[in-house]
Amino acid sequence: MSNYKGRKGCSWYAFCLSVAGFAAVAVVTAIFFSRARLQHNKQNNHSNPTTDSPSNNPSNAAPLVPSGQPSILTPPAPAGARPFPSSSSKQPPVAAPLSSPAVPVSKYAEALKVTMNFFDIQKSGRLPTGFPISWRGNSALDDGSDAGLDLTGGLYDAGDHVKFGLPMAFTATILAWGILEYNIQYKATQQLDSAKDALKWITDYLIKAHPSSDEFFFQVGDPVVDHACWERAENIDISRPSYSLDPSRPGTEVAAETAAAMAAASLVFHNTDDPSYSQTLLLHAEELFALANNHRASYSLSFPSVQQFYNSTGYGDELLWAATWLYYATNNETYLYYATSQNGQIFAEWGQAPAWFSWDNKLPGVHVLLSRNQVLNPAQTTSLATAGLQKYKSTADDLMCAFLPDSPTATSQRTAGGMLWVTQWNSIQHAVNSAFIILLYSDYLSTAAGGRLSCSGKNYDPQQLREFAASQADYILGNNPMKMSYLVGYGSNFPKQVHHRGASIPMNSQIYACKQGFMWLYSPSPDPNVATGGLVGGPFQNDSFIDYRDNPMQNEPTTYNSAALASLLAGLSSQPYSVVPAFT
Repeated sequence: MSNYKGRKGCSWYAFCLSVAGFAAVAVVTAIFFSRARLQHNKQNNHSNPTTDSPSNNPSNAAPLVPSGQPSILTPPAPAGARPFPSSSSKQPPVAAPLSSPAVPVSKYAEALKVTMNFFDIQKSGRLPTGFPISWRGNSALDDGSDAGLDLTGGLYDAGDHVKFGLPMAFTATILAWGILEYNIQYKATQQLDSAKDALKWITDYLIKAHPSSDEFFFQVGDPVVDHACWERAENIDISRPSYSLDPSRPGTEVAAETAAAMAAASLVFHNTDDPSYSQTLLLHAEELFALANNHRASYSLSFPSVQQFYNSTGYGDELLWAATWLYYATNNETYLYYATSQNGQIFAEWGQAPAWFSWDNKLPGVHVLLSRNQVLNPAQTTSLATAGLQKYKSTADDLMCAFLPDSPTATSQRTAGGMLWVTQWNSIQHAVNSAFIILLYSDYLSTAAGGRLSCSGKNYDPQQLREFAASQADYILGNNPMKMSYLVGYGSNFPKQVHHRGASIPMNSQIYACKQGFMWLYSPSPDPNVATGGLVGGPFQNDSFIDYRDNPMQNEPTTYNSAALASLLAGLSSQPYSVVPAFT
């Protein structure tokens, strides 16, 4: 599978980069932006699924377990009928607390507080009493009615009003990972409750979207119809069809990513808030993984319409990602064997660096997450999985070496101002996602005490990794050639014309129907409502940025951007610089 995927690039991008200086870019770009471009695709031109790649070809699929190994696919019990899965004899472990009190770092703590607002802004459904966002209200209360279900809730992914399942589940997984690793830091900044609330808002919806073991509703809303309108979520006046996958119309990526999200979230809520809720999440996670694994096919092939938006380049990474999270959630080593044996050989892309962690490519996350065992608990590794885990660890090392700018194997894929940069559409996602896993790896090494990274004979200590992760956060927060904070609402110079329907349309007595709202898309005025906490798409490779509402390539915030930033900022926000010793 390809290493990244983002929104579709525009035809004038090469010209933009050839213009000398930001002023010229802005003038030329404004001319092109002035046309009524109604649709903003979320696919990169280089990310078309192929039927002959290992990730998409079921003939290359490895079995869940080899012959003679115990199966983990036990028949599902009725919802709520069983405790933690019978496939494991152990109770799912709880993240061990750190003994040292956390000391907040004000810059990152404040940015984290700002970031958490965006998850409230993006909420769909019936909002609770005392909701903190004054310009938001109830929306999309009929979602799922066409299928006879209640599919209200969840998050709108970006500046539109479609509930896309793949990026929403990834948002949940990244939020959960950050909460698990940096629980004490979240507490120190008083943002733990906000993070858990955002996570549970998503998982409550995902539970409703999985009404039976073999059916999952992965999307609500037709993006073509939705993008032809510019209106507030509270005033939606278009049909919102529900889309489901099942064994006859499989979608391995979205089912597996949702399994990962629910498994990770089950760890967050186990023995802390609601153990029965944790059990419910784990039940859904196992059923969705079975659906994803037993009926392997790309959802981009089963549902060709998604190729125009969140097109997938392969499902192998999601299978490994889900199996890894299920291993941590259940302590069932069959899941570990799944990820480290034949499936790892087929899908893991061991030894390939750089690679770019995103809603489409989970492999860098798998490499780092499975390295946790090798770094923190090497004695607990079973001999059956040792060889595969060592390959994950070696690849994670290679990734870190590629990210570090002065490493002998450093990637050149970065801006002159220092931000990791891969593709023009939503370029910031790769920087913030990479910074998050760099920080985790640094803190794994720190927690293990004495850990170091070797890059072709040049050694780095954990602090150097942490400093580079912090440099990416600092760039995002304003330490860049534009002196622009790409986090909306942080600092004094942040985007004021964000590509976001709700932010751009005034909340007054007038209702702007589907087509009427476009006057606000093209308005030169600043947003009347601030999309606080939104992390926009970010700069071009020459570090330039155009704050223009009809510039979704650079100026549209997404939930998965904010989820990665929240996890990164939580880790940077307070000392001690370490992760939980174990959640296994």
